[in-house]
Amino acid sequence: MEKLQYPIGQYVEHAKVSAKLKGQWISDIEMLPLDLENIVIGLDQKQLNQVYRPGGWTLRQVVHHLADSHLNAYLRFKLALTLDNPRIVPYPEAEWAETVDGKNGPIKPSLDILKGIHHRWVICLKNISESDWSRTFFHPEHNISFRLDTTLGMYAWHGRHHLAHIENAL
Repeated sequence: MEKLQYPIGQYVEHAKVSAKLKGQWISDIEMLPLDLENIVIGLDQKQLNQVYRPGGWTLRQVVHHLADSHLNAYLRFKLALTLDNPRIVPYPEAEWAETVDGKNGPIKPSLDILKGIHHRWVICLKNISESDWSRTFFHPEHNISFRLDTTLGMYAWHGRHHLAHIENAL
């Protein structure tokens, strides 16, 4: 069950983030919308409504979740770059996945959201100054501040993690 839940392994935070590692993570984020689209674009309704593991979301919900999550990630980066350790607003991802658009909506709008958000996000990421990578945002659910450089790694992993869910289910 662990392999179905974490097909690429659980996220491991890096204590030190090199320029090379940031470059790889930015590339992962840049490629996610195209990689995702290439996997899901031809799926029929039955395939989109299958779960990736027992008790897990449907492939449709995973696509919508990626759009929801990465939209929030982009906003968190922008807030951290423009405010001093802003308190972000968490969102209930499991509940969002159960809303009518997350559970039954067509995937194309979420694919379009990912393309647009990732395009803007990558422009931002490729132009962050070295000192700005240490900027933070405060996450009230975890009661800690997250640095942008380590958060980048988490979202690069997040995209690959859910791509693997979809690939394995198919």
